[in-house]
Amino acid sequence: MPDEQMAGAGSAPVPPGGASSSPPVPSVPPRPLDPIDRSIMRLLQADGRASIRSVAEQVHVSRANAYARINRLIDDGVIRGFTARVNHERAGQGASAYITLKIVQNSWRTVREKLRELPGAAHIALVSGDFDVLLLVHTPDNRTLRELVLTRLQSIPEVLSTRTLLVFEETDLLDSGPGPGVGPALTED
Repeated sequence: MPDEQMAGAGSAPVPPGGASSSPPVPSVPPRPLDPIDRSIMRLLQADGRASIRSVAEQVHVSRANAYARINRLIDDGVIRGFTARVNHERAGQGASAYITLKIVQNSWRTVREKLRELPGAAHIALVSGDFDVLLLVHTPDNRTLRELVLTRLQSIPEVLSTRTLLVFEETDLLDSGPGPGVGPALTED
């Protein structure tokens, strides 16, 4: 049987940073996930290149069942796509920071679109508490980070204030699974 990559089966390409730009999934009530679905998701988070055969063997179902479940998880919008986990330091992005922002009330959508355009923006979240937005950025160095915060972020009219938290060390909790990206592409066989 020819190899068939799962990333192409019903999923949109994932842009840099892992955020999917595909249209939102229709407003359908979430389907409860059973333990096998959760196991499949854990395996694919640890190694998105795992083969269907490998996933099926590890969760103790047939290949056809594993294939159908993965496609259902994709079609239901539970799995939004497949992406690579990047070592930012090795990729020339040695400075990372979480930046908190206070923004003008009701400006979230406008601010979100402007933050998406920032070079190095990796994650954006609207949150509750003492600030409104949490932004994760990766830049080549502290000088570039300073420029991003002092020039780019603070020039956005809806941004009232920022606070920068430098990241000294990170631990990717997904790295506790099988070796990073050592398996073949997620295929039928």
